[in-house]
Amino acid sequence: MKNLKSIALAVVVALATVTVNAQTKKVDATQSSIKWVGKKVTGAHEGTINLKSGNLVFKGKKLVGGNFIVDMNSMTVTDLKAGQGKEKLEGHLKADDFFGTEKFATSTLVFKKVTAKSANAYAVTADLTIKGITKPVTFDLTTTANTANANVVVDRTKYKIEYNSASIFSAIGDKAINDDFTLAVALKF
Repeated sequence: MKNLKSIALAVVVALATVTVNAQTKKVDATQSSIKWVGKKVTGAHEGTINLKSGNLVFKGKKLVGGNFIVDMNSMTVTDLKAGQGKEKLEGHLKADDFFGTEKFATSTLVFKKVTAKSANAYAVTADLTIKGITKPVTFDLTTTANTANANVVVDRTKYKIEYNSASIFSAIGDKAINDDFTLAVALKF
């Protein structure tokens, strides 16, 4: 009887100490994409920006975390052709008026809270750092066995990117650029 109690106690202790270990999945930066869209009163521009590195963290099949580094100098404009304003806009976006990529070569995103909405769908709250300023952002993210997708809306004025913002400069008129820009993120791991 004493041996049975000892065995039972050992089994209970063993089961109590078994936990699901977190698994970090490295994102393939070369196969992943980030597409951006910025709108203004008279139209919109779009382009891409490269992921430098990133990881998603899972416990079992459930997403529990993530962190990413974006290469701000990789920003390109895809809706304009070379010699037709493409280089000028790319230069302006990398200048201090916008992202100041000479001083701030990377931006980061670190998941702070992940809440399951349904199977493979999550509400994420993360700290986004642009130009050395960190602010929270929220977005939905979906996953499959080896992909994740999200659309992230960012208010640029929270990061001191105020160029032609109608909310900052009320008399700007048709030169106004929307405060929000969107990022369509497609990750492969």
